[in-house]
Amino acid sequence: MSYRNQQHFIDTLEQAGELVRIKAYVDPKLEIAEITDRISKTTGGGKALLFENTGYDFPVLMNAYGSEKRMCLALGVEHLDDVAREIENLFKLLASPKESIIDKLKVLPKLSQFASWMPKVKSGRGACQEVVMDKPDISKLPVITCWPKDGGPFVTLPVIHTKDPNTHTRNVGMYRMQVFGPTLTGMHWHKHKVSARHFNEYKKLGKRMPVAVALGGDPAYAYSATAPLPDNVDEYMLAGFLRKKKVELVKCITQPEIEVPADADFVIEGYVDPGDEMIWEGPFGDHTGYYSLPDWYPRFHITAITHKKDAVYPATIVGIPPQEDAWLGKATERIFLAPIKMTMVPEIVDMDMPVEGVFHNLVITKIKKEYAGQGQKVMNAMWGAGQMMFNKILVLADEGVKIQDYAKLAEYVFANMNPATDIYLSTGPMDVLDHSCSKLGFGGKMCIDGTKKFDEETDDSFEFPILSSRFDKKLLQQQFPEIRGVNDALPAIHIPCLIISVEKNRKGHIRELHQQICNTGMIEGIKMILYVEHTVNANDLPVALWRFCNNLDPRRDSILVQQPSRQMPGKNWACMGFDGTIKTAALDDFQRDWPNIIVADDKTIASVDAKWNTLGLGELIPSPSLKFKDQMYGEEAVVS
Repeated sequence: MSYRNQQHFIDTLEQAGELVRIKAYVDPKLEIAEITDRISKTTGGGKALLFENTGYDFPVLMNAYGSEKRMCLALGVEHLDDVAREIENLFKLLASPKESIIDKLKVLPKLSQFASWMPKVKSGRGACQEVVMDKPDISKLPVITCWPKDGGPFVTLPVIHTKDPNTHTRNVGMYRMQVFGPTLTGMHWHKHKVSARHFNEYKKLGKRMPVAVALGGDPAYAYSATAPLPDNVDEYMLAGFLRKKKVELVKCITQPEIEVPADADFVIEGYVDPGDEMIWEGPFGDHTGYYSLPDWYPRFHITAITHKKDAVYPATIVGIPPQEDAWLGKATERIFLAPIKMTMVPEIVDMDMPVEGVFHNLVITKIKKEYAGQGQKVMNAMWGAGQMMFNKILVLADEGVKIQDYAKLAEYVFANMNPATDIYLSTGPMDVLDHSCSKLGFGGKMCIDGTKKFDEETDDSFEFPILSSRFDKKLLQQQFPEIRGVNDALPAIHIPCLIISVEKNRKGHIRELHQQICNTGMIEGIKMILYVEHTVNANDLPVALWRFCNNLDPRRDSILVQQPSRQMPGKNWACMGFDGTIKTAALDDFQRDWPNIIVADDKTIASVDAKWNTLGLGELIPSPSLKFKDQMYGEEAVVS
């Protein structure tokens, strides 16, 4: 279904019992984010929040996409898989042989539908231009500051429009915007992004680059801006497909080369000048749960701000998972399964991106396996497919297990996996936000092939017994006092993996420790050990995995030990260790700054606690940040 505008979506959320109006005053600086963080981490993602008293002329909408139900409402479907099935059926229809005239005629209605999804530029002004600010001033909008060490307030849900100066092809993306003044923000597009390529083309031509930012409107717009579409595919065609109605666009007032949705709540028009000096942008509490650190980015000069009457300012926060963005990611996982399967990797059956992996860090893929080496074929295809090139850890399984049942999945993968032969390490492009890489945007990748093996894929010299009864975690900690905790719950459910928290104190410590632990003879049968920082509770599995996935460069931080088996003479066993601890110059020769995790400050927590009873949100929900206070290294965005 299509929404007339964002207010229609808000009304729909309210009628469905999915929205809470907050009438008490809440400060956009830190307080809105802290309240949203508490709500978004409740079971099922809590409710959408409409902050009606912000000290500004406009309410603020938060957590609108923050549950499976609200994500489905945003896209007008009962289940996210409904969209994938529709895309798959469309691909099948278009790709099937058309031998008879009847077969060809069957396609015509679909071609007509295609035309109905294409965006249309209409003449005149749109509702988004009902009010034109006399003097554009972004400080009149309730732009939120999310976290205490953020560089300032950030526009966090901007739908950003640019065009290639040569082909005039539109791109619609989402890149955060730090506010520096009434008419100046940063434009945080990474070098891999299409808008960054447009910027480079304008730079070659020595021309100013027109840019327009839309906020609000049909919720399909913001989702489409985040979608991993192929280059030169118009995001508004996807939005039209999702809403089953074409997107109506109007020309900007001061940047008429750019068109924006007529029903947007706000439009911020302006330009980026390639001749400008870059601006030092950040830090920013990012979706990884860590601060992304400052860097140089283009300046965006604002030439006009227009808005609807009764406009609502939409925003989101990102941080330690789960957050609202997890549900946007889940929609992408389900919606883009069909195109990947139909056009690039036909053996893919299903895909899952666990929230602890914050999208790119961890992807689980189920395949229909029919021959030896097929796992490696899928691995290479996926790492070459669009934004999947940023994936760090790829786990492969086959049709013998449901990949959304993580316990059964892990048992299945470990049963089929030999750490000496079935873990593939590589290097390639990485997300610029991945702080674990020794070099910005380039680092290690890993594929764990947990599919059942054909004879050609096995090495008969290895055997893996059940974990020895000689294993004693108390003895292990006595023998190695740097060990602060051991999670040995997984072997008890047939997952031969340990999680060990360690306080490093010397160079090469984890590598040396892993070798020593394997030499004790206590852990024969364990296939993998994940090492995390001493500040992390190894028995808190979601947090330990989140920290581990963020801090690991698989190629650099892997330690494989192979030894003759003590329990099975004539055979070998192997154990892979992974160093998921913090990396420093002193102990790891790591030359980049390492970011801190994102935690609310005590003053904001106390302020929200004090006004909680006025918010209409039920019993006090303690701040999620309290759990992570002792995992910080100092109080700044950079680890001290």
